[in-house]
Amino acid sequence: MAESAAGPGTAPEALQNLHLDTPTGEMVSKTELKKRQKVRAVEEKKREKAAAAPAQPATTKTAKKSNVEEEESELTPNQYFEIRSRHIHKLRQTKDPQPYPHKFQVTTDLRQFLQEHESLKKGELRNDVEVRVGGRIYTKRSSGSKLVFYDIRAEGVKVQVMCQSQEATGEVPFEAQHEHLRRGDIIGIVGYPGRTSPRNRDQGELSIFARQIILLTPCLHQLPGEHYGFKNQEQRHRQRYLDLIMNDSTRQVFLTRSKIVSYVRRFFDEKDFVEVETPMMNAIAGGATAKPFITHHNDLNMDLFMRVAPELYLKQLIVGGLERVYELGRQFRNEGIDLTHNPEFTTCEFYMAYADVYDVMEITEDLVSGLVKHITGGHHTTFHTQTGEEYSVNWAKPWARVEMIPALEAATGTTFPPGDELHTAETNAFLKRILRDHSIDCSPPQTNARMLDKLVGEFIEEKCISPTFITGHPQMMSPLAKWHRAHPGLCERFEAFVCKKEIVNAYTELNDPFDQRLRFEEQARQKAAGDDEAQMIDETFCQSLEWGLPPTGGWGMGIDRLVMFLTDRYSIKEVLAFPFMKDDAVAEKKPTAAELVDVTPMPEEGIGHK
Repeated sequence: MAESAAGPGTAPEALQNLHLDTPTGEMVSKTELKKRQKVRAVEEKKREKAAAAPAQPATTKTAKKSNVEEEESELTPNQYFEIRSRHIHKLRQTKDPQPYPHKFQVTTDLRQFLQEHESLKKGELRNDVEVRVGGRIYTKRSSGSKLVFYDIRAEGVKVQVMCQSQEATGEVPFEAQHEHLRRGDIIGIVGYPGRTSPRNRDQGELSIFARQIILLTPCLHQLPGEHYGFKNQEQRHRQRYLDLIMNDSTRQVFLTRSKIVSYVRRFFDEKDFVEVETPMMNAIAGGATAKPFITHHNDLNMDLFMRVAPELYLKQLIVGGLERVYELGRQFRNEGIDLTHNPEFTTCEFYMAYADVYDVMEITEDLVSGLVKHITGGHHTTFHTQTGEEYSVNWAKPWARVEMIPALEAATGTTFPPGDELHTAETNAFLKRILRDHSIDCSPPQTNARMLDKLVGEFIEEKCISPTFITGHPQMMSPLAKWHRAHPGLCERFEAFVCKKEIVNAYTELNDPFDQRLRFEEQARQKAAGDDEAQMIDETFCQSLEWGLPPTGGWGMGIDRLVMFLTDRYSIKEVLAFPFMKDDAVAEKKPTAAELVDVTPMPEEGIGHK
């Protein structure tokens, strides 16, 4: 079916923009209709030309093969898929060759191949060295009936494969080895290293001189053209496999992400932290101020919350005597989706007994500055926003420090109430006036904490390009942080911002069970007043504090945002292998390969998990 053909679920308003394709009876878009008409016109001219042409002598197999591949390049993606599916299904039946063999022994890493044989001179061959590699075909070029070139990719690198009929070995003839192969197919190559000797260039190209080519897995779809590539952002996110096939830059992002996670894990392991795993489904959505997802356990007939943070469990482990713990894992928050937020995301949290916020601040600088040096080779990076702004970021320590209330006073030209009065109704009226005077909107409920957060976002976060610690948060903004030892009403907490976005949140942990319960009760009152993000009372955690939590420093860092900044990607979807995507309501239901060739599924009986 055509790409834009109307399916049964097409919205009524969309039907007004569709047109009838008379030969097929389908309703398609104007663009698709023109495309079909053009293809039919070309085919009709070919038929007329063929009918008028004098009889020609029988063509060679090579010419036929060349014509077939040229004609295939003019097909639409849907036409190509149908023809290719039928062809491969025929091979499945004849097994000549078997299009899906079980095994091909790979003995050569293509990256090492390029390094080891780079010194080969023009025309030099090493036919005593056997090379066995697997890779995907990106280009195929024929030069007569006895010579075929492929460009293949594997392990993130590309190499040319040169196939000559006089070099062919094995039971399958040279032409039969190559006639079924197309761009996108995965093939196995048996050959030897060498450098070509072109007549018109001083330098040849390092290549694999193939003795045997084996089809390992055919690609049923038409690979996007090399010139236009695969650039549509939404389709790249929906078809990440094709994005990785076509765009090496995407591959590099995920390799960098893996290196970042490995470095973080190694950093804490070397400091004698214990990596742990805590539940992802909880009876209470605690540990962070966020709106949770709700799921249901059928056997227990009870609703559960997907975790918004692992904090409360990790601190219970500190109570139990695991004095240094960390967890790398997924969190789930039922909030908005934008360039820096995804419903599920990855964080690292650590908790360290006998540490405070100042120790944690130093650890943060050591970890992140060292990580950036490890990944990039230096401490300076560049980040580009969606609007094209360029930020030059210096990750070297020490990082800048900004106290929240003094910075807001300087920005607004107004003296704020003392810290121990920031939670009052008078301060609520004061903050509303400040927001109004500076034309800053804060959506309901307009609690003191939410309005202060809005002011911080407007006047402080906007200036944080290189890593900056924002400190001196009011206690009512931080229900799990310990009170400030020198400033009443404030707490010992910091947030680290880079390129105007938060990457770290940390504090001296509140270990007073009396105070903690009062804070939870205040959060419960805010939730009852309409704040969906306020926390609930976690009785298990409160009871654990009664057994004694030692003075502890706690910390959480967003992995996804850090990857964004170090790979220069302004959208979080670019650094998630499979970002959350809403349903594609206008996508047509296309037939599968099995449906096109009418494959009947074998009966199957599933066995439940034991």
